[in-house]
Amino acid sequence: MNNPLVVTMVVGNNKNIRVLIDNGSSTDILFVAAFHQMGNPMEKLQPVQSPLVGFSGEKVQPLGAIDLPVTMGTNLQQVVKLIWFLVVDCPSAYNVILGRTTLNSIKDITSTYNLVVKFPTKHGNG
Repeated sequence: MNNPLVVTMVVGNNKNIRVLIDNGSSTDILFVAAFHQMGNPMEKLQPVQSPLVGFSGEKVQPLGAIDLPVTMGTNLQQVVKLIWFLVVDCPSAYNVILGRTTLNSIKDITSTYNLVVKFPTKHGNG
């Protein structure tokens, strides 16, 4: 069993966004299809100059970047964080990739074996 760690979160007030938890990624990525589904106009994107290195080694130039609120957890065991996403135009089975910078900022503990993410909140673990 070597499944990727995929969770659902609220991103920019959109529920059930498929999020790949990637401890190896140094950045947070929002795929352009999800960006459009959220109803965001391209004019909201801020320019980004540096390219990303894709999964197969190719360089991908982000379309831009945007700050969006993300809600992780349920009920009282929630964390809400404003995350700086790079928006990219390439195919993906996911809507978002959360990288280690954000994961470290919420003090998460991931278990790929158990396919679970835990993080501290004011009301216990989320």
